[in-house]
This record gives sequence, structure tokens and C-alpha cells, in this order.
Amino acid sequence: MTVTADAATGRAPHESRLVTISAAYGAGGSVVAPGLAERLGVPFLQRMTSTTDDLEDCGPCVEQLTPAEARHTPVHRMLTALVQGMPVGPTQSPPPAHLLEDELRGNAEQGIHRMAASGEGVILGRGAAVVLGKSRGFHVRLDGPPDRRAAQGATIEGISRDEAMARLGAADKARTAYVRRLYRVNPADNDHYHLVIDSTAIPLTAVTEIILQALSARTMVPS
Repeated sequence: MTVTADAATGRAPHESRLVTISAAYGAGGSVVAPGLAERLGVPFLQRMTSTTDDLEDCGPCVEQLTPAEARHTPVHRMLTALVQGMPVGPTQSPPPAHLLEDELRGNAEQGIHRMAASGEGVILGRGAAVVLGKSRGFHVRLDGPPDRRAAQGATIEGISRDEAMARLGAADKARTAYVRRLYRVNPADNDHYHLVIDSTAIPLTAVTEIILQALSARTMVPS
């Protein structure tokens, strides 16, 4: 297991109730993040995906490529594909790429800033750690070796190992492209996070406990 913690000065206790979770495919973000929100008694803001229809503030923002995009579309053309898929009038042209980037950021960040203003919540994905910076909230990265993430992803989703490995490649590529395109950074860079865990090496229930313990310890660090 790899666990690293940031030694920054502590924050007010209520700030420990605002947590972001960045997770590679199969690292268990979809299990840990909502479970953590339940344990903390705070709202949960889930990842924005192309297959979710009931999210607030979603707009055209996605963190996953469609299967066709995963097979045929290079990562650097993700926004172009999204632009071409937007409905336009008979005399209208798709907006320039930089305007689409602004719209994507705006749609994704509404929920993030709403939770930041309230001082509590657990946010999965959305590049939230990058959006907020290390001075606001507590940021966690879940990762692990690809083979173990594929095995864990297969268990979580109830699919075969081969299916999980295919999804791993597409999801990792799309999530990285999303953050790189909108924020020009690599979401796997540990510098964005206060805590980094190999969540394939221990049970996900233990991962949740580690995060809770880190949150509790952080509020005790003298300012």
C-alpha cells in the first residue's frame, strides 16, 4: 500500500467536511466516495458521465468517451467531437473550441463551487481538486496497478476481467483528457492531493477509514 500525506497547516474543522476524490478506473471511487459522504453526513456530488441523465448542472460536460470515441477518436480531438455533436440551428455553426471549454468548465464547476461555499460535501471526479486548489478542501487520489484495478473494477461492476480491462483503457484516457483539456494539468499528478492511496492493495472499507482518520488528524494540526 502506498499512502502519502501532505504536511500543510491545518484548517478550520468544518473544512475537513469538504473532500474531493479523484479515482482511476477500478480504484473504487464509485464505492469510496458515496460511502465517505454517508459516514460524514454530507452531500455527495458524483462524477459527470455521458451515460448519466439525472445529474444537476451537467450540460454537455462528460468525463468519459463514448465507446465509438474510445475506439476511433484521438484524445486531443475529444472537444471537437463534442462540438460536432451539439445541436445547432440550420444557419448556426458550432462554437469555437475555446468557448466550448468555457462552457464545459462552467457546467462542471457549478456544483463544485456550491459545495465549497457550504463548506461540506464529497465530490467524485470533475477535476475538483484542481478547481479548488489545496487551500480549500481535502483532496484524495485513489489509484493502483492497472491489472489490480481491472480485477477490482470487474468485481465492482459485475463484468468480466477482459471487459474491465477494456473499460480501464477508455476511462483512464477520457478522464485524463478531460482534466488536461480544461485545466492543462495531469490529474494523476500527486501534487494536487493531500492523500494518495493504492486502493487496490487493501479493502475499500479500509480506504474509507484511512481517509476519515486523515481528516480527523488534519483538523488537529496546529495552524
